[in-house]
Amino acid sequence: MFSEQSFRLDGKVAFVTGASYGIGFALATGFAKYGATIVFNDINEELVAKGIAAYREEGIEARGYVCDVTDEAQVQETVAKIERDAGPVDILVNNAGIIKRIPMIEMSAEDFRKVIDVDLNAPFIVAKAVIPSMIKKGGGKIINIASMMSELGRETVSAYAAAKGGLKMLTKNIASEYGEFNIQCNGIGPGYIETPQTAPLRTPDHPFNKFIVSKTPAGRWGTTDDLMGPAVFLASGASDFVNGHILYVDGGILAYIGKQPAND
Repeated sequence: MFSEQSFRLDGKVAFVTGASYGIGFALATGFAKYGATIVFNDINEELVAKGIAAYREEGIEARGYVCDVTDEAQVQETVAKIERDAGPVDILVNNAGIIKRIPMIEMSAEDFRKVIDVDLNAPFIVAKAVIPSMIKKGGGKIINIASMMSELGRETVSAYAAAKGGLKMLTKNIASEYGEFNIQCNGIGPGYIETPQTAPLRTPDHPFNKFIVSKTPAGRWGTTDDLMGPAVFLASGASDFVNGHILYVDGGILAYIGKQPAND
């Protein structure tokens, strides 16, 4: 029966990849507030140490692991460590990702493959590593961090858009293949979010800031707090019959054609 307890994550182990900072850190922090045990990885010891310190500042005792999510052997080893240290993963968030903003005809095949490897192959590798224990335990939640570029194209992001479009379909296929085992796989597609990385673009007079605000019905950039509620929902029992869905948290950009130019 549905109740406010349906959103609780007590006793759940949440593994958020690339969650030393930014969106992954915010989502993990939201999970912790609802009772989850947090584990995360990053690519090197320095980032993991910074992440652990940041979680402690929030009063969260997170476990961090150095792991390259594109390396299947490392991922399998890390997931085994997580199971020994904290227990089987109940909630997986495939958050780790990169982008290379290069015009397509100037982009090397090597750079294209690197983006595909991190943004698409890695979610496959990590999901593959946790699904067997989810089946054994009787269910689980997988949340893939997609993008508006799962639906739209833009200049200089051919590899990123291809990867995120592929991640959308991987999400649907995991839902299709493992839904019978009470595993729900959904995605979150963030809009343009306030992070330290986007700060230089968000000054009032910056052309990109004006462009984003004009294209967003909400009239503003999103915040990491805007992503927490959707993430907790998709990680919790409240979404047990939601599967294969991409939830776009974009302030309405994908629904909006834009304002008609003023008549001259």
